[in-house]
Amino acid sequence: MSMTTRRGTERPVRRSSRLNKGKNTGSLSGSSATSTTSAATAAAGPSSASRARNCINATEHRNQPYSLRRKSSTSSVELEKWCAPVNLQTRSKRSRLNHQKDVHGHCSSNTDENFLQNDVPDEILIKIFSYLLERDLCMSACVCKRFNELVNDITIWKRMYQNVYELSLPLLRPAPAKFKFVQPDKTDHFNIWKESFRVLYNAVHVRPGYCHKVYNSPEMFNGRDIQYCDTIEEALSTVEGQDYPLILVHEGVYSGEWLYIDSPVCIIGAAMGNIPDNVVVENCKDSTFIFIDGCEDSYLGHLSIRFTPDPNSSSHHKNSCIEIGTNCWPTIDGCAVQSKSQVGCAVSVNGKGAAPVIKNCIINKCENVGLYINDHAQGTYVDNEISNNALAGVWVKNYANPIIRRCHVHDGRDVGVFTFDNGLGYFDKCDIHDNRIAGFEVKAGANPTVVHCEIHHGQTGGIYVHENGRGEFIDNKIHSNTFAGVWITSNSDPTIRGNEIFNGHQGGVYIFGEGRGLIENNNIHSNALAGIQIRTNSNPIIRGNRIHDGQHGGIYVHEKGKGLIIENEVYSNTLAGVWVTTGSCPELRRNRIHSGKQVGVYFYDNGHGTLEDNDIFNHMYSGVQIRTGSNPLIRRNKIWGGQNGGILVYNGGMGVLEYNEIFDNAMAGVWIKTDSNPHLRYNKIHDGLDGGICIFNGGRGLLEYNDIFRNTQAGVLISSQSHPKLKRNRIYDGLAAGIEITNNATATLEANHVFNNKFAGICLATGVQPDMKGLYKIT
Repeated sequence: MSMTTRRGTERPVRRSSRLNKGKNTGSLSGSSATSTTSAATAAAGPSSASRARNCINATEHRNQPYSLRRKSSTSSVELEKWCAPVNLQTRSKRSRLNHQKDVHGHCSSNTDENFLQNDVPDEILIKIFSYLLERDLCMSACVCKRFNELVNDITIWKRMYQNVYELSLPLLRPAPAKFKFVQPDKTDHFNIWKESFRVLYNAVHVRPGYCHKVYNSPEMFNGRDIQYCDTIEEALSTVEGQDYPLILVHEGVYSGEWLYIDSPVCIIGAAMGNIPDNVVVENCKDSTFIFIDGCEDSYLGHLSIRFTPDPNSSSHHKNSCIEIGTNCWPTIDGCAVQSKSQVGCAVSVNGKGAAPVIKNCIINKCENVGLYINDHAQGTYVDNEISNNALAGVWVKNYANPIIRRCHVHDGRDVGVFTFDNGLGYFDKCDIHDNRIAGFEVKAGANPTVVHCEIHHGQTGGIYVHENGRGEFIDNKIHSNTFAGVWITSNSDPTIRGNEIFNGHQGGVYIFGEGRGLIENNNIHSNALAGIQIRTNSNPIIRGNRIHDGQHGGIYVHEKGKGLIIENEVYSNTLAGVWVTTGSCPELRRNRIHSGKQVGVYFYDNGHGTLEDNDIFNHMYSGVQIRTGSNPLIRRNKIWGGQNGGILVYNGGMGVLEYNEIFDNAMAGVWIKTDSNPHLRYNKIHDGLDGGICIFNGGRGLLEYNDIFRNTQAGVLISSQSHPKLKRNRIYDGLAAGIEITNNATATLEANHVFNNKFAGICLATGVQPDMKGLYKIT
């Protein structure tokens, strides 16, 4: 590994390159067997002893003893070859004293020559083998079939594995830069502890003080070929130039090292129990780990990585725990990351080609951003817990495009996930909750894709899209947020599709400040305020949603709000299904608006818009109400089943009502009163449980070309100083009068066809003189 200059400084990276000559590592391939093994092989007979001695002598001839720097050896291969269990059928339990003849007819008596092979009980031999090191065990396995079987006893290798590697579980290496802990009872390996021992055998161990121990007591390590270093820096120098070397960092706190990774090295913490609790790497002046060009496929796993800035130094500006630069794609696995810097993030991924895999990590209690992905960086981030950070848990900007799956982002003191300045990203199955601001914020051209996530219990909102933000939010659960589940404002245009948005302490979706967006196929329910609120010149598309069981209205359009509201089902809301007010002008088409506890669609205070091809039914009040200067176009709707009438126009309301079918309402099909002046034409108003059209208290209006039939009371009732104009209507088959004018009212009647009503065609109270114009027919 070459000398590397630290970015932003003139100080080169320090690398230890001591050769440690003359020190003994107990090399598996370079030292003699222990006296215990010699005794065992001698007892096995001259041929076995000779074979073992030849193997030892050949090994001694190849390598110098006591060398801490391992030569190019194949110790793990030899370990596998020498220790491979003989493929025998299951051997029956040996009796403690066996005097029977073997398969060749030789007597197995208690002679010195075959006492160990045949007569010593298994338990005693296993106890003897447990005192041997791995090379001696491997050579003992070559003595005979019985030794081979006993040497592969699981308890021997488990004890030795945990003593050497200090790991609670077996660790496998399915690929050069991939490691996996396994449960011993959930594997098909014959001896998973021995297999893990073999896999890790070529590792360099960082174990402070152990080099000195090996040097001073070489006799304790005869039969072992393992290299030890005191620092991670020294280990990195030792493995320089090797392909995918492995460094095991043992229990301890490692401070102040300059760790620049520029080769595909694998560094793993090694300790019993929860490894990151016991293996800590920290720095106070520079980023703790820095990955630079050349570190492709490097691996960093199971460590606590900390950056704690020196309060007396000003040189730690924007330093991080982990810094991943251009064209670097290391794997960071199972690490606990924590930064106390108020100006630098915990994990920084920056630049084109930066594409790490970060998984199973805990990034928490940082004084700035947790995970910062910037400047076209990518990468895969899986199963991480990101919590309790002072700023955003995840920050994505400047065309960065990460894939983030199954991450748990919570309890941040700012936003949970923040994408801005054209940041992208794919977020899948993340749990985002209890953040102080929004769970997910999209700003300034950012365009993330968020699917199958749960965004909930935000202390403000769930999703906040503003300042030209975009994004796709698909099939998420958005609930229990203090404010709206989704906020869209300031020319933003996201797609909100297939989500469940519910139990908000305010509204479900809130679109304001010229916001837009496609709100499609969502299930929006049980919110404290309106399911969807549109205001201040906002113009979204609301399509195919179910908006129901709100404690307020279903859709609330106000303060010059607009929008295309199409093919939604709006039902069972406490107040109006749809409110349109204060200069708003939405288009509502092909919606089903029903079963509300008040009005179906309510236009008031100069509310306008188009209500077309909707099915509006079964409301506790009227299906449609129009009042106080409102002037909507109501066309081709079915309005039925209202408990207080079909359409109520009052207090100066207006509007054009045409081609509607208004039927089966408990009171009048259409009410016009208190100075209202609508225009009704080409409607069918029939089968009402009261009158067809009731006009009173100064109501006016133009009624033309309508069919009014089969109503229980008068087809048209005009009363209380009202003065409408009826022109070319057909009023027939009523169960009372066709037209009834009473109580100082008058009307202009022109060319109407009134026939087949149960009482008179026209019924006039005393003193009433309507203005009869043109031809009309009364039968």
